[in-house]
Amino acid sequence: MSKAILQLGTLTCPSCMTKIEKAVAKQPGVETVKVLFNASKVKASFDETTTSADQLSQVVTGLGYDVESVKVK
Repeated sequence: MSKAILQLGTLTCPSCMTKIEKAVAKQPGVETVKVLFNASKVKASFDETTTSADQLSQVVTGLGYDVESVKVK
């Protein structure tokens, strides 16, 4: 299980947080997702054999949010 931290551009509303959380959680291999509104970060645990941090980043970008950086632990 890998963990990804995606640093986003500033989130402006709590509904953005919910939208991102639901979209990332639907991805195959994603076990947990937490969006930190004040820090504008997404933390996700995922199975690296099924998905990747880059794929999760693309999901968030596809929703119209800027991903400034991606870290994998």
